[in-house]
Amino acid sequence: MAKGGEGPAIGIDLGTTYSCVGVWQHDRVEIIANDQGNRTTPSYVGFTDTERLIGDAAKNQVAMNPTNTVFGTSSCTTPLLLA
Repeated sequence: MAKGGEGPAIGIDLGTTYSCVGVWQHDRVEIIANDQGNRTTPSYVGFTDTERLIGDAAKNQVAMNPTNTVFGTSSCTTPLLLA
């Protein structure tokens, strides 16, 4: 919990299928919505010649761009805690 002068505590869940971010506010955890209003984001990242795609956008194009789309890699990462 944050005390006077400290920033809020933030937790990041990098899941194999979905990821999310939560912040401790008002004596409880609030899960932050992404730019599409969803509280979870598919754990996909895709790259094209002109752009970087994340979440649903990357997942939606994986069949057309499989070699430049990354997913299912949470076992390769270590836990990340921000305070």
